[in-house]
Amino acid sequence: MAAAADSRGLTFRQDYFGDPAAWAALVALLQDTFGIDVGTQDRFGGPDPTSMPFAYFDENGVCAANFSAFSMPMMIDDRLVKAAGFQSGAVRPQWRGLGLYRDLMNRAFGWCDEQGFELGILLTDKPAMYEPYGFKMLPQQRFVGPPPPLETRLVLLRALSLDNAADIALIRQVLCERTPVSSVFAVTAQVEMFLLNSVFDTDVRLSYLEEHEAIVAWKSEGTTFQLLDVAGKSIPPLSAILGALDQRPDRVAACFPPDKLDWQGAPESFAPDISLMVRGGAADRLSGPVMLSPMAEF
Repeated sequence: MAAAADSRGLTFRQDYFGDPAAWAALVALLQDTFGIDVGTQDRFGGPDPTSMPFAYFDENGVCAANFSAFSMPMMIDDRLVKAAGFQSGAVRPQWRGLGLYRDLMNRAFGWCDEQGFELGILLTDKPAMYEPYGFKMLPQQRFVGPPPPLETRLVLLRALSLDNAADIALIRQVLCERTPVSSVFAVTAQVEMFLLNSVFDTDVRLSYLEEHEAIVAWKSEGTTFQLLDVAGKSIPPLSAILGALDQRPDRVAACFPPDKLDWQGAPESFAPDISLMVRGGAADRLSGPVMLSPMAEF
């Protein structure tokens, strides 16, 4: 929806992704501010249909400021939680200091409260900015340990490419039908960010285990195997994953709680530059250790 221009010559708009010009203006804002091209999503079917953007535009259609919410259902301690993620927060330099960002945050948080979201999640390098709105930091920990004995039987395996339309369709299908990778802390549905993160991080490898109908997102760094995510109707044990990939690392680092891997790693503090923050009633029930899969970052 749109409103008349205010005294600053700016027009507030909400839920505008159906307007290609407005979507392109947001892509330009994020490219100019953060150097990232979220327009890549157009290759995969467009932006997340659950997104609810809140923004100000000038008379020329330039996006001056934006803050978006989107549905991010989570499995937390064996319970499905209605959660919302917050992203794409930016203000162009010439419009900073006018309270636009605070205004858009209040609109987005208020909308999510009205919709009955139990949990709000965001990633930021400025955590103090969000604490007045009820957000608190949630420490993240990877799960690290020696690998289990490998399953050495032959498993059909193929690498997936985001330059292949058939592979993209397969990835989307698997992600739409996936079971959460963890019952402790994991997204239950998030297609767009999985694909976008696969593009942004060129070190990520996607492998399809045909027997398990599962996609494994992983990296190999020296003698460490990093397991970023597993998407499928069921989660193969770590022994089967390593065997299928023919990986024999000295240690494994799982970037999500490994309760479905038939393997136990020890929690290891993980302190990236970006902090994970949460708010809402469900946030008070969170118990660690946890980590949000890098494939679900936003």
